[in-house]
Amino acid sequence: MPLIAVLDDEPDIRELLALNLKKAGFNVKEFAEPKTFWRYLNTDLPDALILDLMLPDMDGLEICKRLRGQSRTARLPVIMLTAHTEETDKIVGLELGADDYVTKPFSPKELLARVKALLRRQENPAEQKILRIGKNIVLDPEKHEVLIEGNSVELTSTEFKILQMLAEKKGVVFSRDKILDRLWGNEKAVFDRTVDVHIKHLREKMGKYAAYLKNIRGVGYKLEWQ
Repeated sequence: MPLIAVLDDEPDIRELLALNLKKAGFNVKEFAEPKTFWRYLNTDLPDALILDLMLPDMDGLEICKRLRGQSRTARLPVIMLTAHTEETDKIVGLELGADDYVTKPFSPKELLARVKALLRRQENPAEQKILRIGKNIVLDPEKHEVLIEGNSVELTSTEFKILQMLAEKKGVVFSRDKILDRLWGNEKAVFDRTVDVHIKHLREKMGKYAAYLKNIRGVGYKLEWQ
């Protein structure tokens, strides 16, 4: 079963998360502080990380930024756990590479649904075909790899799934709700700006090909190229 790492300095929260994750059949590795988590990453890599925003020595935002800046952990699925309810706090977490967020106090059932949805995005069935976006972008679902002009580009699992969804239907406009449905299904409890933040990241990583990713004002997004 997938191994879920939990990094939170509150023992009660760690215990609650670990109990419910284990009941759902997951393996769990608990961490109370960032330094022990970094030591663990030297030799192992979990299937997903539940990361508290407020931590001693290094906050969750900085940890997420560091994870995304290293090739080995760039695609590690991350759910940010935060006591903040302000939209700006959520956006900052997404800006720094979190795939999803859950606000304290949280429902264990909801959090499990988010973890399962995030792991489903990591699945890459062999029958999924390689997609070409224009002449110079190749998306390989089986390898979970994107090549731009032959160079590998690191995308988070969420960014990859959005790009794949749009590439599968060239020219078709997807509303934010349709994109959220594809990513989170019935468990979605996120705000529309989540999609906008991930699209912004995609454009930055696509470089000069960002123009392929078009915003249809008031409708949604589509991929289109010659």
